[in-house]
Amino acid sequence: METQPYRRNHTDPSDDEFAALLEEELAAAICEEEDTQKFKRPRLEEDTCVHPSVIKGMCVKCAQIVDDDDLSAVPLGYIHRDLKVASQELARLRKKDLNTLFQKKKLILVLDLDHTLLNSTQFQHISPDEECLKNQIDSVNLFRLDQIQMFTKLRPFVRDFLIQSSRLFELYIYTMGEQRYAMEMARLLDPDNAYFNSRVISQGDCTKKHQKGLDVVLGAESAVIVLDDTEHVWRQHKENLILMDRYHYFSASLRSFGLNNKSLSEVKRDESESDGALATILQVLKRIHQLFFDSECHDDLMGRDVRHVLKTVRGEVLNGCKLVFSGIWRIGEKAENQKLWRVAEELGAICCEELDSSVTHVVSTDVGTKKSRWAKKHQKFLVHPGWIEAANFLWKRQPEENFRCK
Repeated sequence: METQPYRRNHTDPSDDEFAALLEEELAAAICEEEDTQKFKRPRLEEDTCVHPSVIKGMCVKCAQIVDDDDLSAVPLGYIHRDLKVASQELARLRKKDLNTLFQKKKLILVLDLDHTLLNSTQFQHISPDEECLKNQIDSVNLFRLDQIQMFTKLRPFVRDFLIQSSRLFELYIYTMGEQRYAMEMARLLDPDNAYFNSRVISQGDCTKKHQKGLDVVLGAESAVIVLDDTEHVWRQHKENLILMDRYHYFSASLRSFGLNNKSLSEVKRDESESDGALATILQVLKRIHQLFFDSECHDDLMGRDVRHVLKTVRGEVLNGCKLVFSGIWRIGEKAENQKLWRVAEELGAICCEELDSSVTHVVSTDVGTKKSRWAKKHQKFLVHPGWIEAANFLWKRQPEENFRCK
């Protein structure tokens, strides 16, 4: 599909106050860089300027050359090449932008690309069973990108997801991929440049190796939700994260995670548009947004924290369930240290080690254990661990009959 290159709009003052700052002040700084003799703005005394923003070592406010080592600043190259903003200035802008967002009844949504919104593979990694895809280009949101030698498949419902979520959130892309790849994907997702503007963050913008951070997002952490399929890259911001079930359309995607089953393309099917991962998570996002802006709450809106709302909504998923685990981990291992135990508790379940009449579920992979037999005898739910995993990704209690221990 032929589309225009994705354009970053660096100076849209309606988006945020920081963009307005760039529009007003960066032009003067660039003018200084090109020809210092033509710089007409009154120069501030060096000792009175706190150097709020710097481009290529020059303060955009006073035009002084600043030693980067002496400046506590965050690089924001995705907004403007070589731009760094002082931490104090960034905090001020975030606070002001938060007020603007709340006036629009919006929060911030940071979106991962690969396995969350789409799936890509290189030409040479197409399996024999996927050769037929070459004849389906453009027919199922499948794109052949000759310039980067890749096929990309958009996740079902992604178009509607972006339309609806953009009404409630200011959207960012944040990927560990390189900038060229990020911009190509932004072009496919947002051909009219309606959703992301300049907010496309890629690997080179990260301030810590192999980690994503909200330090480069122009929004207060208390107003940010993250959608990503990889938990460990958000080590500092797990409370902001909604973990997504991975979208594996291509076989190479599965193999990269050590999985040997058939990909969606190989079995010639796809996720559902109406009740797939994105459609399901959109409903979760709408509920979180509704609770955050609940008019019946009489506290200060600026003092609210979306992370608290996330925790509340998540804790409703398995509320009322009391679980006992059987044969899931080795004897002697502390149950409370196991990930599945912790996830179940985060979802609102009560986890215990001993059986009693109040237990509602036994979680096991073996129907022959003593606790599994007890569950059958007392007509309790006997479910596979996948029942908890599915609830974790879908933020909704799943039908136990679909996850029976066999």
